[in-house]
Amino acid sequence: MALTAQSIIRRAVETLQDNTSIRWPIGELVRYLNDGQREVVLYRPDAMVTGTTVTCVAGTKQSLPTNGAKLIEVVRNSATGSAKKAIRMVNREVLDAQTPNWHSLTGSIDILHFMYDVRDPKVFYVYPPATIAAQVDIVYSAYPTDIADVADGSLYTAVLGNISLPDIYGNVVLDYIMYRAYTKDAEYAGNAARAQAHYQAFATALGIEIKSTM
Repeated sequence: MALTAQSIIRRAVETLQDNTSIRWPIGELVRYLNDGQREVVLYRPDAMVTGTTVTCVAGTKQSLPTNGAKLIEVVRNSATGSAKKAIRMVNREVLDAQTPNWHSLTGSIDILHFMYDVRDPKVFYVYPPATIAAQVDIVYSAYPTDIADVADGSLYTAVLGNISLPDIYGNVVLDYIMYRAYTKDAEYAGNAARAQAHYQAFATALGIEIKSTM
């Protein structure tokens, strides 16, 4: 069952003991939640793994869908009429050295290789150049969808929608909200330490998850 954003905001309100949402307005907590989801994806791109079929543009340079944050893999050819063969990753420097003019070769519906640079995470290159009929199946990390903001003075019951992340990240996002909330009041005794403790819990949870996945 998808975890609702309202349930996370409610837990934050109760933990902060701000049931009237005066010190920490609900809209502010919702923005912290949205920031927290993006922070999780920054450290754990696999938290928002998505697979789709991309219709290529003519040429070698291809782009992720508009909600794409980072490419994970190009799997296979999927266009009607293609051989449906697997696509393998190669080192672009090797291809550049062996076939310097590979970007201007005749286009094909069947892609053999893809190249990817983490410094340009929304773009990948294909060899041979694609025709406009080429399609490939890819796996990528998507941006989470923001929870809609609420009107000033709203209670947590006004928060609608589910978080984009899997339910197992609910506590992680809650810790991030608490970290941001206590940081706002860090000048009060104990709140700086509380903020640090919640961020440590946030970071540790992601670290433990990384070790478990490995």
